[in-house]
Amino acid sequence: MIVNPYFSYIRVSTLKQGQTGTSLAEQQSAIGRYAERAGLTIVREFEERETAAKQGRPVFNDMLKALKAGKARGVIIHKIDRSARNLQDWVQLQQLTDNGIEIHFANESIDLQSRGGRLSADIQAVVAADYIRNLREETRKGFYGRIKQGLYPRPAPPGYLDCGKGKPKAIDPVNGPLVRRAFELYATGRWGLVDLADHMKQLGLRGKKGKPIRVNGLSIFLHNIFYCGLVRLKISGEIYEGQHEPIISKKLFDQVQDVLAGKTVERHYQHSYLFRRLITCVDCHMSLVGEMQKGSVYYRCHTRRCPQKTLREDLINERIEELLRTLKFNDAELEYVRDEVKRSYSTINEFVESRRKGLQLQIDQSQTRLTKLTDMYIDGTVDQEMYIRKKNDLLLQETEAKEKLKNTGVGEQLASKRIEEFVELVNNAYSSYKKAFPDEKRELIKIISSNLELSGKSLVIKLHFPFQIVSERQPFPAGAPQRDVPRTVPAWISQLIEYFKS
Repeated sequence: MIVNPYFSYIRVSTLKQGQTGTSLAEQQSAIGRYAERAGLTIVREFEERETAAKQGRPVFNDMLKALKAGKARGVIIHKIDRSARNLQDWVQLQQLTDNGIEIHFANESIDLQSRGGRLSADIQAVVAADYIRNLREETRKGFYGRIKQGLYPRPAPPGYLDCGKGKPKAIDPVNGPLVRRAFELYATGRWGLVDLADHMKQLGLRGKKGKPIRVNGLSIFLHNIFYCGLVRLKISGEIYEGQHEPIISKKLFDQVQDVLAGKTVERHYQHSYLFRRLITCVDCHMSLVGEMQKGSVYYRCHTRRCPQKTLREDLINERIEELLRTLKFNDAELEYVRDEVKRSYSTINEFVESRRKGLQLQIDQSQTRLTKLTDMYIDGTVDQEMYIRKKNDLLLQETEAKEKLKNTGVGEQLASKRIEEFVELVNNAYSSYKKAFPDEKRELIKIISSNLELSGKSLVIKLHFPFQIVSERQPFPAGAPQRDVPRTVPAWISQLIEYFKS
């Protein structure tokens, strides 16, 4: 039978302390020397790697249960602040003392059996509790302070690298592009989380410790606004502008959120008819449903008592081909368009500068409104909930304007190329449509038209704006233009140029 059996209890506050073992070794050594001097036998060691600021530490609780069960006469602890820095745990130790269980401190000569020793220990426990409260408050202040500076004080999410304290995260040259690819794929609405996680694993996307991203991890980072250059506080939902470089644009992030929320869903169909979900009823605005009848495909509205008739697929096809033929430019129109584009884009720098000034004014206005909002919050004019909501909206608007400002000039410089591509598309639309496969025809229809409607037995085709301009243009004389006649630029050409500038 062991004489004077005692437990020992040691604790480290951080994972780093537990890994290095420095604090553990010091505590174990001090407790061992104390036990040897006092003639006490340590029968079991309890080692905790958890902060004392948290009540209900598992190892500490196991030790209390064992002491209450009479498995030892008492416990030896390195110091009071190693036993408890919250007063709830200290109360439990006091109760053990009241029940005759001995509490020894290796580095402090305190007798808990005496009134004076008890008072001294109580004072030290209160001081330790106050210390941890202050430490927690200072840590919180530092955490929020770094976030307000645009720094993220926690480990970098997948796609970013930690660059040290006080420095913004840097884009991981390996995982960064893969994260962007994951956002781009999911934004299409054609990928589920499970399939996308498997696909990104094959591409080499890795998370913490080099492990593949699982479905839950993929969902978390697809929701993370950090990737478009912002930092959100989880508790309050408040958003701050980050110092780190964004991996994706705000526009792409919003598209992904729509898919995650179920606002954009890629549907699969049993019958892949050419005009499925492309034609709506002019009366009830429901999509027409394709059906095979007597060897032909018919589209009709399934709303009860709808007066609209059915429309055969080959007649729809003829109507679209007829429209595409009318879009084609003649030689004179092509020459006018190309000459006017060259003349218009000679002033591109002035246009770009004007656009930049407009966007910068928008950014300045957002910052001014944010300053006024902060003053109103400080004065108590608005409550915290409204302040956070309005502040987040202003920051998101400012982020979008900054993205546009960053890209201003790039798009305008490419506008000439875009209008040339548009002209090429219009000229070849009919021949391309005739040669295309069904899926390619559907994509071309979506590019050109905004909606197809059935009205009686007629198909009404509503075109996207640039194609509508071309479709409604005034007849232009074919053949070479006469040079002795002053050339006046048709309005539709000017409209096209302005459209592709914007």
